[in-house]
Amino acid sequence: MIADISITEKSFGPKLLMSNVKFSIDDGEKIGVIGRNGVGKSTLFGVLAGTDKDFTGEIVYKRGTTVVATAQEHHDLKDTTVLQYVLAGLPEYSELSHILETYPLTMGDDMKKIERYTAALQRFDDKGFYQIEEQIERELAHFQLPDVAHRPFSTLSGGQKRLVEVVKIMHSDAHLALVDEPTNHMDYVAKQQFIDWLKGAREAVLVITHDRDVLAEVDRIVELKDGGSVSYKGNYDAYLKQNAVSTGSQMNEFEHIEKRIVNLKQKVIDYQRLKEKSRNPGTIQKFKRLEMESRQELAELEAKERPTFWIDKESVAELNYKVAGQYEKFKAKNVRIGLKSDESRSKHVLVSARDVALGYGDAPLFEGVDIDLREGEAMELRGRNGAGKTTLIKALLGAASSLATENTFSGVRVSARESEASRAAQPAGVKTPTKVSPAASSLLENGSPEMTKRSIVCFSGELTLDSQVRVGIYEQEVSPTYFDLPLEEAIERMYLDRGLAITTTKIRQLMSDYLFTEGDGRVPIRRLSGGQKARFQLIAMLANNPQLLILDEPTNHLDLPSIEELETALQKYSGAVLYVSHDNYFREKLGGEVVQIGAV
Repeated sequence: MIADISITEKSFGPKLLMSNVKFSIDDGEKIGVIGRNGVGKSTLFGVLAGTDKDFTGEIVYKRGTTVVATAQEHHDLKDTTVLQYVLAGLPEYSELSHILETYPLTMGDDMKKIERYTAALQRFDDKGFYQIEEQIERELAHFQLPDVAHRPFSTLSGGQKRLVEVVKIMHSDAHLALVDEPTNHMDYVAKQQFIDWLKGAREAVLVITHDRDVLAEVDRIVELKDGGSVSYKGNYDAYLKQNAVSTGSQMNEFEHIEKRIVNLKQKVIDYQRLKEKSRNPGTIQKFKRLEMESRQELAELEAKERPTFWIDKESVAELNYKVAGQYEKFKAKNVRIGLKSDESRSKHVLVSARDVALGYGDAPLFEGVDIDLREGEAMELRGRNGAGKTTLIKALLGAASSLATENTFSGVRVSARESEASRAAQPAGVKTPTKVSPAASSLLENGSPEMTKRSIVCFSGELTLDSQVRVGIYEQEVSPTYFDLPLEEAIERMYLDRGLAITTTKIRQLMSDYLFTEGDGRVPIRRLSGGQKARFQLIAMLANNPQLLILDEPTNHLDLPSIEELETALQKYSGAVLYVSHDNYFREKLGGEVVQIGAV
C-alpha cells in the first residue's frame, strides 16, 4: 500500500461535500474515480496532491512516495515553453539538471560536491533524462502536437494544455499519478495510446473519468456519492454488476428505515395518548420514557439523507419484480432530455454530400466524402484531430448564408471559387441554402484561430443541407457570449438570441430537468463545473426543437447516468444525428454509417 486516504470533513461554505471518504491505494494499482457531477472528484485530487489543506482527516503516503498530478490552472508561466513546462513537472529533473549544470563550475576539489555530482550523473542516466527531451517531443507528436515543444505554453488552447498535462504525467516516473479527465480532447488514436500506457504503467494511477473505454481497463473503481466513497473491485463491467447488487441491498435498508419512521410516528402518538390517560405516576413515567426514546430514534432516522440510487438500464432489466419496483420508487433524479421520439419518420434527406473535398489554401484536408443522412438516421464522422471534421461541419452550416455580402460568414471567408459554384448551383461547390443559426455562428466563431483566419475552399463535389431543417449543435466549449452571465440569465439570453420565447417558469423547468438547483441559477457560467457546463450545452442544443443534431464529443464531462440518459434519448430520437465521438460505448449504442474523414 502506498496511500491511505481518510477525509471526515470537507466543506465549501455551508455545503458539506465529503464526510466519509475512505480508501487505500496499492503499488501499481489503476483506480477509476467516478461520481455524479459536483460530488467533489477534482476537490479530492486537490487534497491528495497537497494543494488543498482545508479539510479534516488524514492522507498518509508511504515514505518516499512521489505524487504527480495534472494541473487544472496555469499561472505565471510567462515565456515558459511547453518542453520546459513538462521537464519542470518531472520529479528530480530540475534538481539533477541544476547540479549537472552548476557544480562543474564551483566544486573544485570539494569531495562532497564531487560525490554529489557523480551521484547526480548516475541518477540522471538511470532516470533516462539524457534522452527525455527527444522522448517528450515524440510523445507530443503522437498526441498531434508536433510543433509545440518550443512554443510558449501560454499560447496553447485549453485542449492542447490538457494533452501536455497527460504527456507530463506519462514521463514523470512517479509512484502515484493523479490524472483528471485525460481523454476529453483526445482522438481515438491518442486515446488508445493513453490506455496502452495506463495498462503498462509502473506507477499507481488514480484517474477521474467517465470514459468507459478507460474504466474498462482499471483494477478498481471508487465512486464518490452521498459524501462518502464506495470501492468496487474490477473494471467498469464488474462495477455495473456489483453496483446493481449493492444498490438493491441499500434500497431494502432504506425501505426498512421508511417503514420504521412510519411506525415510530405512530408510537409517539400512542405513547403520548397512553401517558395522558394514565393516572399512576409510575405508568406516566414509563410512557413518557417510551415516547422520548421513540422521538429520539425518529429524529435520528429522519436526519439521515436519502441515499443516491442508480443502476444502469441493462442491469435494471435483469432485476426481479420486487427490486425493480423499489428502484422505480427510489431511483435518483436524472437529466430529462426532451428529444422528440415520434416513430413516424419520413426518411427525408437532410444532409447530402457527393465526392466533397474541402481544405484551406491550395491543398484539401480531405477528399472523396459522400453523405446521405436522412431523418431517423445516425451518422458518425470519424477521423483524427485536424483531419477536417470541424471544417466539414463549418462548411455545411455556414457557407451559403454568407454569399449575399462580402463572401464571409461568422469569421470564415468563403473563397470566390466556392461562392461562384454555390451561386451558380454547379455540381462543384458547397450548397447550403439555409440561414446560419446562432448555434452555428457560435461553432464557427469558436474555431481555431488558424481556421477562422483562412478561407474554406471547396475543391470538388457538392454539399447540401436542407433549407428548412432546424439544427441543434452540441459543442464542447460554451460560447464566450455567456461566460460572465449567471446561469438563469444565460439561458434567457441564449433563447432570445435565437428568437425563441422564454419565461421565468420555463427557465426554472429547464434548470430542474437538467439537475440545476435554484442556487446554481445565480452562478456565472464560467464558474460552473465541466459537467454543469455540459448540461447547459444540452439545453442550448435542444432549444429550437431541432430536426438535425450535430454532436461534438457529447459524452465529455457528463457523468454515467447522464450519458446513459443521452444515449437512450438519441436512440429514440426521430430526427437525424451527425456525430463525432471517440467513446466506443457511445458509438456502439448510437451506431449508424461511419464516414471516414482523412486517412485512417
